[in-house]
Amino acid sequence: MSSLDAPWRTAPLRETSTERALMRELGRAVADFDLIREGDRIMVAMSGGKDSYALYTLLSKLAQRAPVRFELIAVHLDQGHPGYDGRPLEAWLQRANARYHILREDTYSVVTDKIPEGKTYCSLCSRLRRGILYRAADELGCTKIALGHHRDDALETLLLNLFFAGKLAAMPAHLTSNDSAHIVIRPLIFCAEATLEVYAREQGFPILPCNLCGSQSQAQRRQMKEMLSRMEAQHPNVRHSMLAAIGNVNPAHLLDRALAAQPHHVSSPDEAGSLVSPTRLRPRRVADAPSPDAGGEPR
Repeated sequence: MSSLDAPWRTAPLRETSTERALMRELGRAVADFDLIREGDRIMVAMSGGKDSYALYTLLSKLAQRAPVRFELIAVHLDQGHPGYDGRPLEAWLQRANARYHILREDTYSVVTDKIPEGKTYCSLCSRLRRGILYRAADELGCTKIALGHHRDDALETLLLNLFFAGKLAAMPAHLTSNDSAHIVIRPLIFCAEATLEVYAREQGFPILPCNLCGSQSQAQRRQMKEMLSRMEAQHPNVRHSMLAAIGNVNPAHLLDRALAAQPHHVSSPDEAGSLVSPTRLRPRRVADAPSPDAGGEPR
């Protein structure tokens, strides 16, 4: 049974208003992008940050009411960071009666050996972590890997690619790996970071710091985050509008020569070159919680 055929948004909700908002947006992502199907075994990548805790919690609640059956396996990677202590996360998983695995791989030594002092570790660290998670997914028989990236991550990535990489790309909700062996899903892609921060405080998630890169500035991404905040202050709902834009692409109005060489079916002026029906992509109000104090950890 496809999730597109499932009544994801009609199940009764008894959560707090914050949880209701997040469940609504998660359910919309699952339905719109067919993220979960009958019999899926989903690896939930748990970094110990606010987003991965929220992802596991919300997917667990969804599993209790979903019209299809699926199972979750939480996977946390101990990368050998100095001062690392994963006990709070493991205790939380035990209290949640979660099926989980703790992987131990010393990527810290690899990263610090390969990256010059003063340079950011994030890119290499991410690639190493991805490879380990792909291997673990195979060993555990997982059909999909769920990551905790949210709306603001996607928009910041869009701006980073636009300003510094010369390409139009953000973060897809559903991604098949280059070798077609793995499927990555991002169920929180419609969720606002501000709402997730409020939820993390409400739930009291035991956040684990990233001692490897927590002190590194990630200057460009921080600049994009600050830019979005300034724009939102001047133009309310600009993040919502940007999110709608990356789901309403008009290739015929861009300069990609490969796309220009392909014939486009034009059914109306409004739909010229559009990848998806504009009706389906009509902007919907995203419920943002009041902006909390700065803080929180990455996924």
